[in-house]
This record gives sequence, C-alpha cells and structure tokens, in this order.
Amino acid sequence: MRETRLDTARIRAARPMIDPMFLDTPLFPCPALEPHLGCAVSVKLETANPVRSFKARGTELVASLLAYGGARAVVCASAGNLGQALAWSGRRRGLDVTVVAPRSAPAAKLDRIRALDAGLELVDGDFDLARERAAAMARHHGIRLVEDSLDIETCEGAATIGLELAGALPRHDAVPSHDAVPPYDAVPPYDAVLIALGGGALATGVGHVLKELAPGVEVICVQPLGAPAMTLSWRQRRVVATGPTRTIADGVAGRRPIPAVLADLLVVADDAVLVREESIVAGMRLLLDHAGLVVEPSAALGVAAILEDRDRFAGRHVVTIVCGANVDMDAYRRRIGAPPP
Repeated sequence: MRETRLDTARIRAARPMIDPMFLDTPLFPCPALEPHLGCAVSVKLETANPVRSFKARGTELVASLLAYGGARAVVCASAGNLGQALAWSGRRRGLDVTVVAPRSAPAAKLDRIRALDAGLELVDGDFDLARERAAAMARHHGIRLVEDSLDIETCEGAATIGLELAGALPRHDAVPSHDAVPPYDAVPPYDAVLIALGGGALATGVGHVLKELAPGVEVICVQPLGAPAMTLSWRQRRVVATGPTRTIADGVAGRRPIPAVLADLLVVADDAVLVREESIVAGMRLLLDHAGLVVEPSAALGVAAILEDRDRFAGRHVVTIVCGANVDMDAYRRRIGAPPP
C-alpha cells in the first residue's frame, strides 16, 4: 500500500489515550435487514456513548495531547458532532472549548454543546464558513484550532474503529487487553465496509487500517448526492469544490475538501458513491424498524448505498458503520413518518 499520513503503530498507541467507554463498540449482525436489502448486514454501533457519535475517539486523543502540552484553550468548527465531542473531552481535561457552528445546525446538537459548558458561536452560513470563522478566532486569540480530518489525531482516533473491525475474530486463546487489538487468525466474515464520507477522518482512518490488516475487505465511501465534494474529488483525483450543499445529512455536508485528506482517501478507498435523499430517509426507517436504532441521516448512508445498488451487494456480507445518533426528534419523526409521542 502506498503511504498515507496515517501509521498503524501510532493508531494502536492511541487506544490507551481514549476513554474505554468509546472503544470496543458493538459489532453485530442484523438478520432482520437481510430480506429488505438482499445481503447480510452487520452494524458497527458508534452511538452508545455520551456524545452519541464516533467523534470522541478523535477528540479524546486531541484533548489528551493538548492538556499534556499545557494548552488551555481550543476552538473548532463543527456541524455539531465534533463540537459536542470536543466539549466533552475538553471539559474532562480542563480545556476552554469554543465551537463555531452554522446557525442551521440541528438544535439538539447545539443544545448539547452548550450543556457541556463549551462556548458556542453561530454563523449565518454553512460548515465551510464556520471553518473560516474558527480559523480567524484561533489566529486572533492565539489558541489552538482543531480541524477535523486535517488534524491527524482526529483520523487516528477514528482509525481505532478499523482496528476493532480487523480484529473481529479473536482467537480463543487471546487475552483481552485495553491497549491491544485482539489477535485474529482468519479473515473477517464480511467482504465490504460502508463508511460515511464527509471531511474524511472516518473513511481515511478506517480505510487505512483495513487495507493494511484486512486487504480483502472492500472500502466503500458513501456521500449524499446533495453534498458531493469529496466523492467528486476522489473520482477526479483532485480537489473539487462545490456550491451550496443540499442534504439532510448535515454531518457530512462540506464543500471544500482538504488536499491532504483527499490524498489519503485516494490510497485507501476502493470506491466512493453518491446516494439520494429519499434513500437516506429509507435507510433511517429501516434501521429504526429492523435494528431498533434511531440514527441521524449520516449514519444511514451505508444502508442507502445498498438500497440504491442491490445487485452489487446481493449475497454479500457487509458492515455499515452507524456513526451518529444526534437527532432533532421532531425533524426525525417528520422525515420517517413516525407518529408523535
């Protein structure tokens, strides 16, 4: 495999710096989904934690390193999940956290950021404008800017999911350890992993580990048709910026890919696909009805990809990473047609 910014030894070393509550998350088959999707589906559940997303794997690493280095203040741009995770990790380590978010971000995400005692500044614009504002604040105040996907620690934290996926078949004589991935003596039982693609930390991190430790597993990235910048960039092998995004999947709605992250993605991704909004909503409904999971739109992208290309996945066993469950319940009910409580 060609080189990326990621290193598997560093990813392994990151595990002890992450609170165990975010590690070794459930990976389980969902046989009830098979009749509706035409393939075996297993879920890697990254939402059963205090911030309801995978993002804390990265922010735990970032905040640990900042606190160790004596930093006291940090700012980030976020559509909601990174900000909540950084606020949680930073509060535990005495960091002063400021989050810049689009005013249009889901109210539930913004409320949880405030509840975690972080400063919150809202901008009238999208995530990329929030990113510009966060960078300006960092320069003005001389504080650390955390940039999701560009800061390698956010990718390394996400990559620990890949270690768990690659080690999904521990040997019977393996001794569990917090800071070591269980050894395995067989290939994983699945042949593809579907990964939500936004800024790229999750896709590049998990993809790097799988290509090194389980190279037979296909790494497929999924993005909304209404927010296609990273997918278009992957296909054209150059950064492609797009206009305003139009998707309910706010967690992956960037329009200006980061060149260094794209370079990593080009090495580890086997494919990048775009899905329609109606497929995302259908995926959310399937995960509720047949897996008992309330998920945000970004977390349903993998199921949406299967719905749109059943022939490709027919008879296969795939894993979808359910990456977030921070939902505005009123909007969620409207989207999936669920009755009010």
